Amino acid sequence: MENGEESVLRSRCRAFPKMPTFPDLDSSLDGEHSLGEHRQGNGDNHITSNGKIEVEHVISKKLQLKRKAEFLKSDLMRQFDSQVNDFMDCLIEESASLEPAPIPAVFSPPLSEKERSKLRHFRPPHGQGKQFVSRRSLLDELFEVNHIRTIYHMFIALLILFILSTLVVDFIDEGRLVLDFDLLVYAFGQSPLVVCTWICMFLSVLLVPYALFHLWSHTQYGSYSHPSLYNLLFGSVFLLYQALGLGFLPTYVVVTNSLPPASCFIIILEQVRLMMKAHSFVRENVPRVLAWAKDKTSPSPVVPQVSQYFYFLFAPTLIYRDKYPRNPVIRWGYVATKLLQFRSVSLQLFDLKAMVLCVFNSILPGVLVLFLGFFAFLHCWLNAFAEMLRFADRMFYKDWWNSTSFANYYRTWNVVVHDWLYYYVYRDFLWMSQKRFRPAAMLFVFTVSAVVHEYILAICFGFFYPVLFCLFMCFGMMFNFILHDQRKGPIWNIIMWTSLFLGQGVIICLYSHEWYAQRYCPLKEPSFLELLKPRSWSCQRGLMVDSDRL
Repeated sequence: MENGEESVLRSRCRAFPKMPTFPDLDSSLDGEHSLGEHRQGNGDNHITSNGKIEVEHVISKKLQLKRKAEFLKSDLMRQFDSQVNDFMDCLIEESASLEPAPIPAVFSPPLSEKERSKLRHFRPPHGQGKQFVSRRSLLDELFEVNHIRTIYHMFIALLILFILSTLVVDFIDEGRLVLDFDLLVYAFGQSPLVVCTWICMFLSVLLVPYALFHLWSHTQYGSYSHPSLYNLLFGSVFLLYQALGLGFLPTYVVVTNSLPPASCFIIILEQVRLMMKAHSFVRENVPRVLAWAKDKTSPSPVVPQVSQYFYFLFAPTLIYRDKYPRNPVIRWGYVATKLLQFRSVSLQLFDLKAMVLCVFNSILPGVLVLFLGFFAFLHCWLNAFAEMLRFADRMFYKDWWNSTSFANYYRTWNVVVHDWLYYYVYRDFLWMSQKRFRPAAMLFVFTVSAVVHEYILAICFGFFYPVLFCLFMCFGMMFNFILHDQRKGPIWNIIMWTSLFLGQGVIICLYSHEWYAQRYCPLKEPSFLELLKPRSWSCQRGLMVDSDRL
């Protein structure tokens, strides 16, 4: 096993180059050395009449040698740092290809030797990028431990008691069971329009990117002239489709029809997901066709089949591959298990005191939203879809709860989105900048993520209040460098959780206040600046003025 891993690393990772040479510097040093010997051989060229060495000449030579040594040192350190960074990047990529631990039989029936051989030798295109292997979700493994499963059962029992207590209190107070579904009906309103919009988005993503890629691949044959012109044409059409077909039209439907929050989230989240899927499909397959056009190793370029692209659109991953490791059967019991796990307003002025009280009162609801969002979507929803698609790589998240740094938390909280940002934003930025601006690449990743998150919230809530953007770009970036990977020990995990809980309280507090302020304090003729200004900052004043007039 070790020999195999070492051979992979040798073949993938570039070895450190030999010590660089500097011809100009070497020739100058050799020249000085030979000149010194010549002068010494001539006897007293640098000897004064009284037998003393010329001190000024010796000092100038020492200074010159010192400057050249400093230049050599700085250049060597610069090249060494570049090679170390390249080696570490390659090593990180290779770590994903190490053979995983044996998968227990409870995850799936035993694989045949032929299937194991296919999975063992499975490699992504070009030998680079994310490699998918058959593995379980981390919580599924943890729930097999009796102590962890007992804690999980305790939370289920508390949830059941919470539901029962609500029903009992309603029955005692009202004399009947109050099953009020008005909020749920409102949140998921205009369902037919949501379904029609999603179908249109999905069919367009299924047809347009694949058709454009298929037509473009045929332009790479030798019979077509001016391939660069076709590259520009098809690339422009694809970007135009991404911007208008997927970017503008779904947003226009949401805004013009004033869809309620849950319906908005369905369309906008699907919009973002499908845009990322289309980008991944094109980004992964274009280099293969360009490599074929350059080498012509086969009669025609490798173009994925429609069925492969169709499967990718539903697969719980944002990284395209022609093939993924698959389970032999679907466990419908597992699917059912995962799917089943699954108005008082204060109008006081929102001053500093109210904000502090609101933030600390919102910490518990914010933490519940965080945990429910993680468990319901990243664990239950993605695992259920993965089981129905027999998608075997279930690493949708890692042990983010053990993080002692925010850098590790960002990498492990949502592996599906992190992989897309890493391979298509961070690495592509480094590729275009020739690996010169790593901090700028990290900043660019943070900016893209923050802008997309804020776009989703702004469209779905119906107002612009960049709380999440400011938290992400200010505190998120700061904590990413302060709480970095070198921070170890329990104290840093406590600090990470404290910051996370406080941030959730701020988000829930500020967005909920603004939500109600937008509805209780509408503006009659709002200007552009008033639309950008948070309504919760002046909502009470407007109500007080209206009450005084009455």
